[in-house]
Amino acid sequence: MQRVGVLGGGLMGTGIAESVARAGHEVRLFEPLRDSRPGSRVRLEVSVARAAKAGKLTAAQARSVLERIRYVDRLAELHESDLVIEAVVEDGEVKLDFFRRLDEHVRGDAVLASNTSSIPIAGLASVVSHPGRVLGLHFFSPAPVMGLVEVVSALGTSPETIEAATAFVLSLGKTPISTKDRSGFIVNMLLIPYLVAAVRMLEEGFATREDIDAGMKLGCGHPMGPLTLCDFIGLDVLYAICHSLYEEFKRPEYAPPPLLKRMLATGWLGKKSGRGFYDYSDAGVRERSGKRGLSTVASQA
Repeated sequence: MQRVGVLGGGLMGTGIAESVARAGHEVRLFEPLRDSRPGSRVRLEVSVARAAKAGKLTAAQARSVLERIRYVDRLAELHESDLVIEAVVEDGEVKLDFFRRLDEHVRGDAVLASNTSSIPIAGLASVVSHPGRVLGLHFFSPAPVMGLVEVVSALGTSPETIEAATAFVLSLGKTPISTKDRSGFIVNMLLIPYLVAAVRMLEEGFATREDIDAGMKLGCGHPMGPLTLCDFIGLDVLYAICHSLYEEFKRPEYAPPPLLKRMLATGWLGKKSGRGFYDYSDAGVRERSGKRGLSTVASQA
């Protein structure tokens, strides 16, 4: 799989493209929203420059990574890809539409993968003429840093597709773990109830966000608290995963808390929007450094 297409130039799509290019593969990146394309390029350049500054890439390697990624204007330009990784918004209907279009534009022996974190792969495969070539490759954010990829096989995914995709993940220097096709796969099936419990704890006024996060960091050795992690994931993404899990299993621990819905309506999407459970503006960062305490989101929402 030397020629890789990436569909979607958001945070995940851009990060996946960088990871693939770092491993020496040629990448064609298609961002369907024209206005979002410059932002993707800026994120890529900043990330590669940061890696070079940290000594993870030489200057020559950084240039090569950027040269191996070509932005394209049409989905049809992914035609010669050996593998296409879809990384658009976490919306089932949007993904289905793009898989239908990929089936038209990408050659018939190419592997089609979705980076979905919760949407069943079988549904995406159902709109493709050769469903055996469809599977999930769930990367974690930030993709250039995180070393895990979930390899998700649907009922109809062929053994050859799984083998080729697993070898591809290994070629990136990442660790593949295999999972069957059900909403949430391995990581989110375990992670989401934990995050939702933290949101409900805050929503009910049981503890402050700072104490909830400190409890899990200092008491359990987690690198960051659950509410900070929610902000890093993106509250819109978290809400979508909760919805997908609840729709499949109808279990209350997966239902999105009302507070999340109110925060999304307010435009608080987490770190990427500058505000989530915490304030990521310059003033908010100064406050968290100890100048003064912060009131809880629950008291403001």
